[in-house]
Amino acid sequence: MKRWFVRVLLALFVGILGAATYLMPQGVGLEEQFGLHWLFHARGNQPAPAEVVVVSLDQAAASHLDLPLRPSLWPRTLHARLVEQLSRASAAVIAFDLAFDRPSQMAEQDVQFAAAIAHARNVVLVEKLDFDEIVLADEKAGQPAVTILQEWAGEIVPVLAHAARAQASFPLPKSAWVNQSWTFRPSAGDMPTFPAVVLQLFALPAYGSLLHLLAGVNPALARRLPPDAQAVEIEELILDLRSAFLHDPMLGPFILDKAARHPGLNAAHRRMIHALVNLYAGSEIRYLNFYGPPRTIKTIPYHQLVERDHDNQFAISEAFDFSGKIVLVGFSAATAAEQDKIRDDYHTVFSRADGLTLSGVEIAATAVANLLEDKALLPLPPLSGALILCLYGSVVCLLGFLVPVENARAVLAMVMLGGIWTAIYVCSAIALFSAKHVWLPLAIPMLIQLPMGMIGVSALRYFEANRERKRIEALFGRYRPWQVVQDVVNGAGPIHAESQLVYGVCLATDAEKYTTLAETMDPRQLALLMHDYYASLFEPVERLGGKVSDVIGDAMLAIWAAAVPDQALRKQACLACLDIVAAIDHFNQSAHHPPLPTRLGLHFGEMVLGNVGARQHYEYRAVGDIVNTANRIQGVNKFLGTRLLVSEEVVVGLNDFLLRPLGRFVLPGKSQAINLLELVACREASHEAQQRLCEMFRQALLAYASGDLNAACRQFQMIRNDFPEDGPTQFYLKHCQASLQLPSSQPWQPVIRMQLK
Repeated sequence: MKRWFVRVLLALFVGILGAATYLMPQGVGLEEQFGLHWLFHARGNQPAPAEVVVVSLDQAAASHLDLPLRPSLWPRTLHARLVEQLSRASAAVIAFDLAFDRPSQMAEQDVQFAAAIAHARNVVLVEKLDFDEIVLADEKAGQPAVTILQEWAGEIVPVLAHAARAQASFPLPKSAWVNQSWTFRPSAGDMPTFPAVVLQLFALPAYGSLLHLLAGVNPALARRLPPDAQAVEIEELILDLRSAFLHDPMLGPFILDKAARHPGLNAAHRRMIHALVNLYAGSEIRYLNFYGPPRTIKTIPYHQLVERDHDNQFAISEAFDFSGKIVLVGFSAATAAEQDKIRDDYHTVFSRADGLTLSGVEIAATAVANLLEDKALLPLPPLSGALILCLYGSVVCLLGFLVPVENARAVLAMVMLGGIWTAIYVCSAIALFSAKHVWLPLAIPMLIQLPMGMIGVSALRYFEANRERKRIEALFGRYRPWQVVQDVVNGAGPIHAESQLVYGVCLATDAEKYTTLAETMDPRQLALLMHDYYASLFEPVERLGGKVSDVIGDAMLAIWAAAVPDQALRKQACLACLDIVAAIDHFNQSAHHPPLPTRLGLHFGEMVLGNVGARQHYEYRAVGDIVNTANRIQGVNKFLGTRLLVSEEVVVGLNDFLLRPLGRFVLPGKSQAINLLELVACREASHEAQQRLCEMFRQALLAYASGDLNAACRQFQMIRNDFPEDGPTQFYLKHCQASLQLPSSQPWQPVIRMQLK
């Protein structure tokens, strides 16, 4: 439960981190720079509305007309001719994204241009914005200076300004990336911008229908507005409508509802009214929904509209249909080289690799087209976006914890689950962006939450695995061989009922007189006695690399295990047994408790380590013939009068110990004979009497093995004379004497069969 509490905290942290970043200006900048870029390119290009056309002043037009590239140097009589041509072609709005803030060198050119503008009655001129910084400081108060940016529209040449139907500024941030445009400028008295004015002028044919709908919703407002569209002052009308929609938030929904149900309203007027309501009721700043790279919006070179035809007449080709269109005129380079000369360029998500970017007139056309189609991007409200990011980040982390196995495949599965969830989120974001223009945050999930989530989950899982590793080592290390514990914690996964085949040395011990003590001693005193007793046994085992596998009453089973046969392992087991013998001698010399003489048996071979049991009860044990054989070897001590017996398999190749061979025995319950030896001492620590006993016994055992029982009896008798307390000598002397009394009809077999355990 605690583990999942920490995991949930991590998931919430990653979720809240993304939400907090989204609510910060840096997060918004990250989404604008990267998130929008990915969404636009995943969506691809989209067709721009046919009602919006750009007439471009570019290098091709300048070359055809034999004019310099800079638009300010073009004669305004040429602009007059363009206006006349577009007016004859029934263009709905003609909007110039060119600065006419200085009079022409020839005044008659301005007069001619103004006459064409006045005659067309649908021309919008862009105003150049001017800025001024005002520094406010209170030197007496010692307060830091405050800078206020004051903004206003610059003046257009008066004769042109009076002739134009409307004029407005089109501010764009000259920053690294352009993603937004304004419909109204609060810093300039909430004045309408160039795209807003163009849209309202284009929608004038629907003005009567709008008045009719307003009269049904707000009669007082309808009466204040001029009844004749031709008498409308565009700027005043825009300000009045903007103020009305801001003061009555329900005005827009009511008008749209009436427009949708009005039977006499045609589709074109309904579309224009919908665009106007979106303009006036919406935010003053909109995210641009770009249609594609430069020249995606239909672009016609300037010179093709003002050159004479083959009859030496000015006429627009029938290939160009300007009827009812919004025509925006401005500089729009076709190559990066010509754009570098005029620097009317803005970096957007569709800036080309060769350096060509969208020009100001193309961005203005994009803003107008967005308003006309109601396709401006819709970023999520801050709270909604924060909640979505919180959900995304939390789920990314929680999915990473669903894989229970701690190995390389688990890491791959974790990444795959996070990738699937991320793919679902990204596909949803792209689908909403393409179909509904809804902008879900993408950069923060991809660049912050996903990496942080994967790193956090991996780190926490590593910490949990490391903690579990130590717990297993601490818990099972008491009961399992160290190498086996390492195999488990190093990637064998969770403990199941499967077993592991290893090579090992098995030590079985048994204490004499324990049953009698258990009957006579107080249980608490007996528990204290056995605690001290086992402390004497356990310490040498653990110090020399073994592990106590099982303890039952007065018997102990210890093992030394490895994946491959290991001579060093057998040597450590032998040393541990000699140390146990010394520790038991020291234990038995204490006067504070009764002695517990102990027998030891040691055997080497293959065994299986694993969980043994069924249903809900399992015990981790060593299983195999090696365990039973070690116990049987330990039991032979009782008959031979020895303390430490080992099988030949344990000591083969070991020359560091003094060993006494004791012959071949068929142990109780066994059918195959094994060679047993007494592990006497380390060779370098043995004394002369031990060495002499072992050599004399070896010679006597050779006589016994050859079948010369009389010679064997004489030699065992000689050993008993020198070593009257030696148990194996007494055993073999009795065995030889008894064998001489038996009939000799059967072939001699120097194998002793043990009948009792």
